Amino acid sequence: MKTLLVDNHDSYTYNVFHLLAAASGSEPMVVNNDAVSWRVLRRMDFDAIVLSPGPGHPSRWHDFGVCSDILRHSEVPVFGICLGHQGIGNLLEGTVNRAPMAMHGRLSRVMHEGKGLFKDVPQGFSVVRYHSLAITSPPGPEGHVVAWAEDGVVMGVEHTKRPIWGVQFHPESISTEYGLKIAQNFFELAAEYQRPQKPAGRATIAPRAMKPAPRTSPREEGGEMELRMRELEGAAPTEYVYERLFAEHDPSFWLDSADAPTWLAQCSYMGTTAGADRCSVSYDVDSGELLVNRGGVETVEQKSIFDYLHRELGRIEVDPPEGVERGLIGGYVGYLGYELKADCGSPNVHSSDMPDAAMMLANRVVAVDHTKGKTYLFALSRKEDTEAERWLDAAEELVREAIAEPPAERPLAPPIDSGGHVSFRSGRGRERYLADIAKSQAELLAGESYEVCLTDQFSTDASPEPFELYRQLRRANPSPFSAFLHFGENAIVSSSPERFISVDRQRQVMARPIKGTISRVADPAEDAARVQELGEDEKTYAEHLMIVDLLRNDLGVVCDLESVEVPDLMVIEPYATVHQMVSTIVGRLEDGRSAVDCVRATFPGGSMTGAPKERTMEIIDGLEEEARGVYSGSIGYFGADGSTDLNIVIRTIVMRPGRTTIGAGGAIVMQSDPEEEFDEILLKARAPMAAIARTVTGSDAPGEAWSVELEPAARQVEAA
Repeated sequence: MKTLLVDNHDSYTYNVFHLLAAASGSEPMVVNNDAVSWRVLRRMDFDAIVLSPGPGHPSRWHDFGVCSDILRHSEVPVFGICLGHQGIGNLLEGTVNRAPMAMHGRLSRVMHEGKGLFKDVPQGFSVVRYHSLAITSPPGPEGHVVAWAEDGVVMGVEHTKRPIWGVQFHPESISTEYGLKIAQNFFELAAEYQRPQKPAGRATIAPRAMKPAPRTSPREEGGEMELRMRELEGAAPTEYVYERLFAEHDPSFWLDSADAPTWLAQCSYMGTTAGADRCSVSYDVDSGELLVNRGGVETVEQKSIFDYLHRELGRIEVDPPEGVERGLIGGYVGYLGYELKADCGSPNVHSSDMPDAAMMLANRVVAVDHTKGKTYLFALSRKEDTEAERWLDAAEELVREAIAEPPAERPLAPPIDSGGHVSFRSGRGRERYLADIAKSQAELLAGESYEVCLTDQFSTDASPEPFELYRQLRRANPSPFSAFLHFGENAIVSSSPERFISVDRQRQVMARPIKGTISRVADPAEDAARVQELGEDEKTYAEHLMIVDLLRNDLGVVCDLESVEVPDLMVIEPYATVHQMVSTIVGRLEDGRSAVDCVRATFPGGSMTGAPKERTMEIIDGLEEEARGVYSGSIGYFGADGSTDLNIVIRTIVMRPGRTTIGAGGAIVMQSDPEEEFDEILLKARAPMAAIARTVTGSDAPGEAWSVELEPAARQVEAA
């Protein structure tokens, strides 16, 4: 069956795409609601049309676009979901207004007539609702209500004279029951509908998916580089190895997973760019200029960082050595800042005072496999480069000695201002942040968003030595996706617990969003009670579910049909200072798409935006007064073997001359309590703040060693 899916700029459209493909056996064609006119669409040979969910109101062309014309004029069966359903309500002379209660990521039981869309669907089945608007008055004589929720809100309608059906809930959500059956019922209804004879000469096209993720230009042929490796028995002491081999190099990196669960992040990587092929790049998204430092010679290219990475990864592509099953063997390492969203379809309002992306060609790498107890040394170089072999010899000698006789851990450096005090300043202050929460909730009520991830930045004039600061942070708050990056005058000190996206050599994709945080306490019984509290919290469930469905959608843009799955849904994981709710979403990358394509399609991570992503990022830009920069972006690697692994930049300290910042934020939903939301961002920022205080003063006592100025008038409040 040839199906048209109209995307109302939603973040769940590709969940609908995969649902329709599973129900009909063929991929629908996807078009944005403002990309094609009805005059063009009416000449195309479709058997069915589906109108996606989306933000806004169906009476506004900006929100509903060509969908209004489709509903007025289409001769083929139409199925509307959420916003599409509300558009059907408009067509049927019903009133679309605010629902009695906004229902974003919340579950309801649905009763129905038991036929049509709901044939063979049990009464009282559970659905997920993402809406604040609804059909609030009965439709006219050509409309008929066929389903309703326990609160009386209309959940399903049909046209009595034309083949048009709609549902208010989201059949594509991971937590909706019988979504596939409802989609199958629609296609059965569409097949039964006797279409008029097509007039001669009508244009036809083959159904195809017009996926929004751009495919980067073909890679250059590999073969320029050769990978040399040494394998050593034993896990080398990572801090010692980084300090001895790489700390003095600029740039350098340490992707640190030494304290991660073995099933999650099993390897740590340290390295730099060196030799004749040494290369580092920085990118400004506003100008589109890429500054390339290759062998000490700087050049400027007018090229996106994504296009550059795709080209260069093709040039350096190598096969992984036998026996090395995973991880970084060489490639590009660095960060992608939040404002790169402009290259992913969301124009910027703010400009960062740091490069929007910085990457180094990691051609000297030490990888420590904490699970297998092995250490690998990699040198990526041209075949004629003898310096790479000399580096391997020297590095092997040092690492082998460190494994055989582990050196004593170097004591932490003494404080630079013993007994002093570190002051942090909130970027917007408590009152402004609370006001912005209210504005966010007004947008939710208006149907413009389901969830807004609002953030703040805390800054300080304190500038401890970056590597000593990282040593403090990793001892107090070890996390599976920690990182230390050194780029010239800038440094990034991260203890992130969250994976954004990974792609392995078999093209398996994984995302692990975190939404839901509660602090840990020393008493085991009380700590266990907090785990239960987090798991049963309705607000946390709603905000987490929305992000899971968002990540399913994002992976669905670039992954094979029926490959996107959620093996772990809303699992509570313990970390050093907090418990976090985590889910795992997996898929298989489509043939012809690269890891760079995957990241470009999914960036920025949905856990840092909210949903629908496109409209919500516009809302965020209107509320937040400065660029997020590195915060909310990603740190990690793009491997020379086609793999990638990136974190979400949270629990992170960003250091540049004269300014040190920590970003923190949270998901705003209708159930959010403003005061609790602000307290949560202080909790999330606490570990990085305390690490700075310890490095500077020798103490992390809140109030005594550090405090946070929460108002523009510099009123200091204890950070407890």
